[in-house]
Amino acid sequence: MRIAIDVGSVRVGVARSDPGGILAVPEVTLPRDAAFADALARVCSDLDARVIYVGLPLTLAGIAGPAADDAEAVAMDLAARVDVPVRLIDERLTTVSAQQALHAAGRTTRSSRSVIDQAAAVAILEHALAAERAAGTPAGREVTVRGVAEE
Repeated sequence: MRIAIDVGSVRVGVARSDPGGILAVPEVTLPRDAAFADALARVCSDLDARVIYVGLPLTLAGIAGPAADDAEAVAMDLAARVDVPVRLIDERLTTVSAQQALHAAGRTTRSSRSVIDQAAAVAILEHALAAERAAGTPAGREVTVRGVAEE
């Protein structure tokens, strides 16, 4: 099973794939509190993750800003807590597209807050699964406890 994580400053959205890595579905939204790192590692373990994708929110110009630095720090912390590969994957505009899709389905931003992060995680996972199928290898860049591996 593959897991995707959308790291936000208030909430963390989690999505999972089916065992074959075909479908991406929302799983849970965790509050970004003092216990979220342990809760996130536990969710990944409970779901028997084989690969964990963490969305890397680059700017439209492809530059890492404070949000990308935060996502990378979360990914490194998670890599130290789990025994499966953690990979960073470009997630430009996933939250925006998730908000637009929910709005098109008749949900207001206020009523969608609890699921926007999950929907963004689903978009991240769908992108990763498509890249895996196209290349035959995991998408993104692997995170190690010491940083991000070059590929």
